[in-house]
Parts: sequence; C-alpha cells; structure tokens
Amino acid sequence: MSFAKDTKLQILKKPLKNDCCGLAFLSGLLHSSGEFDITNKTMSVVTDIPELGEFCNKIIMQLYGDVAKVSIDEHLKINNKTYYRITFPQKNLNEMMKDFELIDAVGTFNGQKINNHLIQEICCKKSFIKGVFLGCATSGISFNDKRNKKINTGYNVEFVSHSQSFLMQFSDLLAEFNLFPKIIKRKNHYVLYLKEASSVCDLLAIIEAFDSVLLLQGELVVRELRNKVNRQTNCVSGNIGKMVNASIRQLEAIDIISDTIGLSALPFDLHEISLLRLANPEESLNDLLKLSTLKLSKSTLNYKLNKIIKIADDLSKLQE
Repeated sequence: MSFAKDTKLQILKKPLKNDCCGLAFLSGLLHSSGEFDITNKTMSVVTDIPELGEFCNKIIMQLYGDVAKVSIDEHLKINNKTYYRITFPQKNLNEMMKDFELIDAVGTFNGQKINNHLIQEICCKKSFIKGVFLGCATSGISFNDKRNKKINTGYNVEFVSHSQSFLMQFSDLLAEFNLFPKIIKRKNHYVLYLKEASSVCDLLAIIEAFDSVLLLQGELVVRELRNKVNRQTNCVSGNIGKMVNASIRQLEAIDIISDTIGLSALPFDLHEISLLRLANPEESLNDLLKLSTLKLSKSTLNYKLNKIIKIADDLSKLQE
C-alpha cells in the first residue's frame, strides 16, 4: 500500500466533529476531484478507496437525509486497480451545490471558487484540507522494505488539479498553517507540492494522520543515523588510505637511500627511524612512537619521516 493511500485511510477512520466540518470536508473533496454534469444534473467523485463512499454517506445522511450511490466504475482501469464512483443524491443536488458554492445565486456553475464561509473555524479548515487530500493528493514517499526493496529517495506530497485558481486558493489556506507550497504546471495539470520533510510532517499532523507522522519521523531518524555511520565509515576509510599511502612513500624513500648512500650515512635519529619503519611497514605513527626508543612527539616523528623522503628525492634528482 502506498504512503498516500495509507494516510487517506487514517483520515477516514476518524469521524468529523461537527456538521460544519462535514460540509467543509465534502467541499474540499468536490472542489479537488468532483465531476459535474450540469446538463444531466449529476455530481460525482471517482476514487480507488471504497471506504470513502461510506465516510461521505454518513455526512450526507446527517446533513441531507439521503445517501450517495457507490458503484464500481467499469470504464476506468489503471494498473489493474478497481475504481469506485460516488454519485451524490440528485434530489439534493441544487441545495448541496449552493452550500458548497459550486453555483452562484443565479445558478451559474463555478467549481473553482472556495466557499470561505465554510472554512471560518480551525476545525473546518482542517476538514477542508482533509477533503482535498482525499480528492487529489499523491506522494512519492516510500520506505525501505525487505519484501519490495523500496528505498526512500525524498519526501514530497503533491496535489494535482486542472484548476490553477483552486490550487492558489488552497495554497493561501495552507499558508494559514505556516505551510508554503509551490505550484508548477505539468503537462495539462497544475501541481501544488510540498517537498521538505518537516513541511510534510506538519501537513500530516494538520489532517490528523498521526501514524504517518510517526512513520515519517522514524524514517528520518533512521536515515540520519545511516548517513552519520556512512560519514564516519568514509572518514575512517579515508584516514586509513592516507596512512597507507604515507607508509608506502616512506618505505620507497628508505629503499632509495639504502641503494645509494646506505642507511648508515643518515644521522642517528633518521637511521633509527628508517629501521623502525622497515621493521613495521603497516603501523601508524602512534604505534611507531610506542615501539621507538627515541623520545619524540607525533609531529616530530612525522617531520623526520618527511625529511627522509626529502633526502631520497634529492638523491633521485642527482642520479637523473
């Protein structure tokens, strides 16, 4: 199950508090994904979540004393999914469309303008956002799973609509909750999106999908720990690589000196250090200090090894 669908199911498990919240929810759902046939006087929503029909019918029964018809849409098949059409009761259609401000006072259809009277209270604003989420939200979020081997590559939630005007009004509503999405055009649609993990978590909290909040926050913690371990591993690997390369250069320098002037020609301390490195080619500077009879600091030992390399370089140039 996708992250977005699981989040939608969480929304549907929690009843709305008041009648005003029910109106706001249906308004958000219809503005975001409603299909309207003014000639035949029908209003419907298509979804792949059958639980949405039952959720809507509880609200419609409470407000209008009727229920919507929920049926399988035989004409719509995408990726072998079954889609359901929720057709709102025709006898209440004019009343409902006026309540949602889908038609104006003279009966002209306007499906793009949000009825601000329905979203005056905070609870109603949240319910409206829930309806929009159920209607047109998608998500690219996926998580590590041993069975399907999905790997999360980013965090984003998108709201897709044919109406730029609606998404701009919806963006203003989200801004009241300190969420500031972007809107882009993608082919024949407009897309409002949030892609920062913190913003996505805030949105999920607003629509009360708390299980999804915990899941996403847990993934963020795991990802941060994984990145930290990788950084530390890379750092250790890098240090080991530097140590090995330095040791190779030192051994090559000692070989050059041995083959030209002989190690005995070196000053006492450099001679002792050369023999110590030859006997312990894989040891770090700290370990060499522990084995050495000379009382040196790490920086002094490194300086003297570099001096050995410099002597070898000078001898090589003389031989050229």
